[in-house]
Amino acid sequence: MSSERRDNSKGKIHQGADHSAPYPVSRLAPGFGLVDLAREIERADQAVSGRLSAQLQVIADQVKALQAQAREVLEQARDDQRLHHARCAFRRMPGHTYHLYRETDGSLAFSMLSPDDWNGRPPKPFLGSYRLEPDMSWTPADEAHQQDDSRQLVRRLLDVGNDAD
Repeated sequence: MSSERRDNSKGKIHQGADHSAPYPVSRLAPGFGLVDLAREIERADQAVSGRLSAQLQVIADQVKALQAQAREVLEQARDDQRLHHARCAFRRMPGHTYHLYRETDGSLAFSMLSPDDWNGRPPKPFLGSYRLEPDMSWTPADEAHQQDDSRQLVRRLLDVGNDAD
């Protein structure tokens, strides 16, 4: 049943079906009052607040993860700087592994000789072996193969993507 009804409070006329009217047009229509409207607004506010809270929690978790990642990056940079400041009597070449020792004065020094080259008895305390990367970062030798595996995986993934073209 379509009819033209006048909203006396606003002077607007609703044109269309009675069920789509923004106000009751029949005495048989369910009544709603300010209390019902207030409940509906409260439910909507709660839903919006819950969604907002969930979204903000996701952002907070992301911020925490980024802070942790930033701490790791800074720690790695400090370690790389410390290793770059180690004494060295040769030119360092990316891709090569060097062996770090503690000098008698407490300073650090790189050598091309590993503890094995000294038959397991180096003349100075051995601190570890490191590979110099092309980006001038240092990778502990026992982790160097893991990075190679990761690089190979990235290359394979990129190659698969190119094969699909």
